[in-house]
Amino acid sequence: MRRTKLSAEVVGLIAERFKALSEPARLEILLSLGGGEKTVTQIVEESGLGQANVSKHLQSLHAAGFVARRKEGLYVYYFLADASVLKLCDMVHNRLEQELNARRKAFSSR
Repeated sequence: MRRTKLSAEVVGLIAERFKALSEPARLEILLSLGGGEKTVTQIVEESGLGQANVSKHLQSLHAAGFVARRKEGLYVYYFLADASVLKLCDMVHNRLEQELNARRKAFSSR
């Protein structure tokens, strides 16, 4: 655990980043981009979300610094700007798995 006291401003910035991750569709998009850069069309096809919805979520993820983009001809390619977000997802997933296993064990011993 971090021992350095964080200022209110830094805590607010951290909260904003977590807020960007609070939407399941955004997490799906980030996980999709973990496999490499994609166009909006590719993300739409992979996720089943609508084009306008994907674009809105990509804008939020871009503003939060999680994704970056590059333009090539008529296409805009999105990619992870900070792959450590996937490590964060893995950490939360692992913790949820531990909790689930502990609950299963508690119920099976009854």
